[in-house]
Amino acid sequence: MPQSTDARSAHAQAPRTPPPMPVASGGARGLRLASVTSLLALIALSLAWELWLAPLRPGGSWLVLKALLLLLPLRGVLRGNLYTLQWSSMFILLFLAEGVVRGMTDTGVSASLAWIETALSVVFFFSTIFYLRPFKRAAKACAAAAR
Repeated sequence: MPQSTDARSAHAQAPRTPPPMPVASGGARGLRLASVTSLLALIALSLAWELWLAPLRPGGSWLVLKALLLLLPLRGVLRGNLYTLQWSSMFILLFLAEGVVRGMTDTGVSASLAWIETALSVVFFFSTIFYLRPFKRAAKACAAAAR
């Protein structure tokens, strides 16, 4: 049975309520805490590594400036900004790559610090990705409901 134009227009104008955003559970809070903690630890490691523990040159090296790069996402990560968490999860892969390369090519303390950098980068990456997963699912469901 065909609908009248009034029924179709009333249906088309009915407001759609988006699906609710996920509520932060204990697991989500733990993942966010792991993201924040690993980022802060990575900043501290970068500073200590290049200034005191095993700098490329005695007295420190300009490579300490990589810690400044880690400060870029810090404010957003501390606040739980979803956009910042998304791009920082890709950004951290630069530090993962550096850790792997230096872990395989450096020797002594520097190689150990590189593997710690690698581990912290992996922790940040996966905790951030798993923290963002419910939000991405909710956004997809909202987009599907809007169609």
